[in-house]
Amino acid sequence: MTARPRKPEPFEPGLVPAPGELLVWKHHQHFDRWRDLPCVLCTEPTPMRSHRDEPVHKVCAEEWITANPVKARQGRFASDPQPKRGKAADDHA
Repeated sequence: MTARPRKPEPFEPGLVPAPGELLVWKHHQHFDRWRDLPCVLCTEPTPMRSHRDEPVHKVCAEEWITANPVKARQGRFASDPQPKRGKAADDHA
């Protein structure tokens, strides 16, 4: 019996950064360690994936957001949601 590959759990996008700001892609599902696919924006190979599983370089996505600020609000490329930090987490003393 062969094991079926696990289907990745869906993960929700966070906010779309303002034009010129950086995307925060820390979730492991943004990286496909098994294959590089052509970036949907520059066509160069990339292991990176958007929340919608589009192959795209993070830099290309950030440049696209800057060049298309109105379309970017539709959420094609978004950052990962950031955990809410309580008061205790802000205390660095």
